[in-house]
Amino acid sequence: MNSHLPPPANCHLPTVNCPQPPLPPQHSLSVNNLHYRYPDGREALRGVSFAVGEGECVGLIGPNGAGKSTLLLHLNGILPERISGEPSVYVGGIPVTEENLPAIRRQVGLLFQDADDQLFCPTVFEDVAFGPQQFGLDEAKVRAALATVGLAGYEERSPQHLSRGEKRRVCLAGVLACDPQVLVLDEPTSDLDPRGKRELKALLRQIPATKLIASHDLELVVELCPRSLVLDGGVVVADGATRDLLNDAALMLQHGLERPHILQHWHPH
Repeated sequence: MNSHLPPPANCHLPTVNCPQPPLPPQHSLSVNNLHYRYPDGREALRGVSFAVGEGECVGLIGPNGAGKSTLLLHLNGILPERISGEPSVYVGGIPVTEENLPAIRRQVGLLFQDADDQLFCPTVFEDVAFGPQQFGLDEAKVRAALATVGLAGYEERSPQHLSRGEKRRVCLAGVLACDPQVLVLDEPTSDLDPRGKRELKALLRQIPATKLIASHDLELVVELCPRSLVLDGGVVVADGATRDLLNDAALMLQHGLERPHILQHWHPH
């Protein structure tokens, strides 16, 4: 007797709701086999690959000359000078290509290492409003961003007369006013005094956007970034939990880094 005969026409089989496999998490940033040579022929990035999930805060650490700043400039299309071939960088699933640059630059806010590179208008308000104006955003975004970084009332001040920490916050306000989904920060605490560092770290904790932070300030990386990438010689040599990586003395020594003081008395258990 064949046990695989179809059921009679008037027989109604019970409906079985099979669970669907979960969808893969959305990556805010995805970099796949990224290569880059400087005009002089020196290879700066050699097959860099990694992904950053939505809402993650990831540290990017490594010695001077590792390629960190060069990598960051690829994430909103400042580099390469001319985009061609198969895309290597994706933002929210969108490839970084020439035709997509306006949308990519709206989604990826880049904070440069030197605040003076981002400040070129006579007043704080004009500087913060410059980006939003390019994207057709209204003035309310500018005032809200200044309030977020604690600079409400600074609208008519000259950026050149502010402290280093205040300049950095003006730059951050200009980025936030564009409502980016991803924040990319290059040495955000460089040249800041201890108070400026504390204030900036407190601000960054409040911002829900996905963040990639390149920094030699390993204390900041430990405090803000659960995960880190180690870049050296244009290659990602390690990717993992920040505390585990920074507690690996051999790894730190090999790549010109050292265990930060904040971890001297930390024990994993």
